[in-house]
Amino acid sequence: MDGRCRADGPGPVGGAGRRRQRCPEPAAGRHGGGPRPAALAAHDHDRVRAGAVRAPRPGRDRFGLADRRPAALADLPHFPADVLDPARSGGDLCVQACADDPQVAVHAVRNLARIGFGTVSVRWSQLGFGRTSTTTTSQSTPRNLFGFKDGTMNVRAEEGAALDEHVWVGADDDAAGSWLAGGSYLVARRIAMTIEVWDRQQLGEQEQSIGRFKGSGGPLSGGAEDAQPDFGMQGSDGPVMPVDSHVAVVHPDRFGGARMLRRGYNFVDGSTDVGGLDAGLFFIAFVRDPRTHFIPLQTEMARNDRLMEYLRFTSSALFAVPPGAREGEFVGQALFA
Repeated sequence: MDGRCRADGPGPVGGAGRRRQRCPEPAAGRHGGGPRPAALAAHDHDRVRAGAVRAPRPGRDRFGLADRRPAALADLPHFPADVLDPARSGGDLCVQACADDPQVAVHAVRNLARIGFGTVSVRWSQLGFGRTSTTTTSQSTPRNLFGFKDGTMNVRAEEGAALDEHVWVGADDDAAGSWLAGGSYLVARRIAMTIEVWDRQQLGEQEQSIGRFKGSGGPLSGGAEDAQPDFGMQGSDGPVMPVDSHVAVVHPDRFGGARMLRRGYNFVDGSTDVGGLDAGLFFIAFVRDPRTHFIPLQTEMARNDRLMEYLRFTSSALFAVPPGAREGEFVGQALFA
């Protein structure tokens, strides 16, 4: 408690008629009258995230940690077609709270902000819902707000070797960043979708833009959703898989096999000033090194992906995510050792 109230119930303080102030109960954002929603409040690679200090600006070392910054922890470049809002980009710390009920997630962040009052403040936030990729083999592939299955090529939790290769930072990746070994980098990008324009396109145009069938999620070259696309298959008008389709442009084979663990969300933030939906995809991905596993892919997508006609990137950030804490430790302890 901060000294302004007591949590041990009402009672006299000093003279007659005066009573102790009462604090809100610890779970002030939740009261009875309904099932108790599930939530996770631990630092864990699947649900809750706490990001370390982001890249310092040149000439500044606010926290005395500049010599411990790994080379990969640098501001993401400005990609072609970015229309970023500076007030909704960057930041020093990142917290991701997840729950079955959004009220619980909001309450978790609200409590963290309250605890940190005077030391930290919220720079920007984004509320999302659902999920836009599968993270385990037991999940079915969800759909994004364009109505297409999303995240088919995502790294799954059961793929231990792939996680080690593409997601977890290695002990020898960077001497300055040895504290990050076993952790990852979190890339966050808020992608506004021009849904009304998309909805006016014929189904064939939508499928050509994505490179997959809308119903099954399978590639246009044939097969089930998890079938490998055949980029060499020819049709009457050229390749069956258009070279500028999303699947063709960002396929791992074009980037040395680089993959990522995506864990994004849909969002709807009301309407724009012209009456359209302010909605889209809050892209979140965990990668071993953003210089090899994200920046080349995003650059190619921004330049050559047909899908970019319907997307606007309005927010961007990169954070380092320390490994999980053992009993008796705190998150990021190795950074301050």
